[in-house]
Amino acid sequence: RIENTAAQNQKLHSPLTFELVLARDELLQRVPELRITRPDLTLERLISEEESRLTEILPKLPSAKERRVLQGLPRALGDAWTRRAWQMMVPNNPRLVGQIPKIFAENGKIDELRTLLERAVREHSASSEMMVWLCRERATWPELITPEILPAIISAIERDQHNEASRSSRLRDLLLDDRELISDIFRNSEIGAARDVMRRLLLTPVFDNLTKRSLMARLIKLYPELESMATGAQPEEKTETLIVSWSSLHKKQEEYEEIVNKKIPENSKEIGVARSYGDLRENFEFKAAKQMQAVLMRRKSELEQMLHRARGTDFSSADTSQVSIGTIAILRDVESAQEEPYTILGAWDGDPDRHIISYQTAIGQALLGKKRGERVTLNTDHGSATYEVVAIEAAPIDVAPAPVEDQGVALGAG
Repeated sequence: RIENTAAQNQKLHSPLTFELVLARDELLQRVPELRITRPDLTLERLISEEESRLTEILPKLPSAKERRVLQGLPRALGDAWTRRAWQMMVPNNPRLVGQIPKIFAENGKIDELRTLLERAVREHSASSEMMVWLCRERATWPELITPEILPAIISAIERDQHNEASRSSRLRDLLLDDRELISDIFRNSEIGAARDVMRRLLLTPVFDNLTKRSLMARLIKLYPELESMATGAQPEEKTETLIVSWSSLHKKQEEYEEIVNKKIPENSKEIGVARSYGDLRENFEFKAAKQMQAVLMRRKSELEQMLHRARGTDFSSADTSQVSIGTIAILRDVESAQEEPYTILGAWDGDPDRHIISYQTAIGQALLGKKRGERVTLNTDHGSATYEVVAIEAAPIDVAPAPVEDQGVALGAG
């Protein structure tokens, strides 16, 4: 009877079907002599057939049953289970975010999870719940608790700001209430990393001035030299020129032009329409539009600063006597003798899967200036290894034309 009810409800009431099948399996464990009439109705089959809806189904199950379903992923999905588990970890469901890493650990896939987390932090794609979990579990993941994580936290809060049902307040509260978090993040870090984060804090619209001052005070406690940035009385700082490819510069200009010529005007219209709805105190549309206005203006300011510092190039004059911007460094792993090419390009270029990296990345900085025959130790997605530079070649020339200076943004010549 349990099995018939489970089968009949699979499409319309999938959570109930999962619960019934799990209850049947528990009963069989206690009373092995019981006979089943639907041996084909297994947890593994349910997981496989409902794979696309698991993110919707699992939160509706009791915690213990949710965990049993997650434990069944490897048997049901084979080698694809880690990809699917990660996809389920990305949405803002705190219970799933807390449970899924345990499944990775139980199946010996911690290194794979670490690589996925590193990428999510680096690309600022981690959800606010994922960042809450990572910060709370930071003793287990010390290699991920670096200055890169704070901009990722801010990005998650900004991204969730427009979602009325968002849980980003949990991440915001954690950032403010955990007095040790910032000191843990910046342990053994250079002042330059703290300065970059300070700028990010100053630009974000998600914190009021009092909150910004509170967070910056924690940074200043670690780096007293940054106090002038908080007071606004810092001496004029020499800005670093950004070497960028013409193609990446085109993309940044296009983004800037879209914000200025399309998104900001559209947002202004939305504010006007929302204002016409009446009482602004209870007007969600107006609040959301104003919040989006702050995000757009912040991004506009960021792009203006980036474009002002940019110097475009096609990499045609790259110095191949040493690893430099616009070269391909052929590296040989000292232990395995396997060779890997790393293409070092501009500040806004990067495709880690193809080993195309910005010169500003940690790997790029470690390689710059190295000559043939020299060795370097790199921390990659696969761990730390020592490489020898066996060849240096010129990277392909960026054939994109130099953009015309416009929008009042100063562009460097290549």
